[in-house]
Amino acid sequence: MDISDLQVFATVARLGSMRKASEELNTVQSNITARIRILEESLGTSLFERHHRGVKLSAAGQRLLPYYERLAHLMCEARQATIDDGVPTGPLKIGSQETTAALRISPVLAKFLQKYPDVNLSLRTETTAGLIDAVLEHKLDGAFVCGPVDHPNLTALPCFAEELVIYGPAEMTSIAQTCDSTTLRIVVMNAGCQYRFMLEDFLARLGRKNVPVLEFGTLETVINCVSAGLGITMLPRALLPHVSRIGPVSLHPLPASSTHVETVFIQRKDALQTSARSALFQTIAQHWDDINTLNNQSQTDLPLEAKPGLRVIS
Repeated sequence: MDISDLQVFATVARLGSMRKASEELNTVQSNITARIRILEESLGTSLFERHHRGVKLSAAGQRLLPYYERLAHLMCEARQATIDDGVPTGPLKIGSQETTAALRISPVLAKFLQKYPDVNLSLRTETTAGLIDAVLEHKLDGAFVCGPVDHPNLTALPCFAEELVIYGPAEMTSIAQTCDSTTLRIVVMNAGCQYRFMLEDFLARLGRKNVPVLEFGTLETVINCVSAGLGITMLPRALLPHVSRIGPVSLHPLPASSTHVETVFIQRKDALQTSARSALFQTIAQHWDDINTLNNQSQTDLPLEAKPGLRVIS
């Protein structure tokens, strides 16, 4: 098999059309068709099923595609290894939960970029489940996620802990009373959010299972809906100043067994340790104490007295 033929195969698979693939690869459609036919003949099987709207992968094509993706990633790593002279530079893609990005990691990334200005760092926010998948699929070099993470292909560096609380409408007086309500709803981020799983587990232990869910894509929308009385949510206590600027809410501490969650930085065990990736991992590890101190300050120094537009229930 020729790697360039496999690239054509993958492009057709992604676009579902020989014509669209020819346009993207800047060649004539007959060339695309011929190269796919040569590849199929060399393998002795059909890779696509043809239909009037285009093509779709056959069972054999579905089995082949992951191998091309692994080969393409290895080629990219080989190129990176060749040009990496020990000075951190080039692209570095990391991920984070939205709450972690808003609260915790800016000082660490700022110091990293100050020390290594030639690194082109990009940050993607996503749920924990989405971030883990992206790291496993080589779409991200690493990510800050809710721990613990126990996966044979991942390493996890502990970073800091968050204290979780329940945020509810301003008129909410207690978690117990709200759980007894027949109109109880939870307001959460998209599926895959670890805080959502923890909130559902917490309510289940209080006897409330299968609580109706309102699911949104942004943290601000979640908080707005809670403030409007549409339900409750579970988020870090350190978000209190941010929440109070969005709308009136009430804050409710959790039992000790449900209070804390650890944030860890994950990366693949078999990933190429480029200079940029190693430098970032070392920076995070070296500043563990600083991150932990920042976390403790944000938990102990936040005033709990009522603020304008905020009702705090202790």
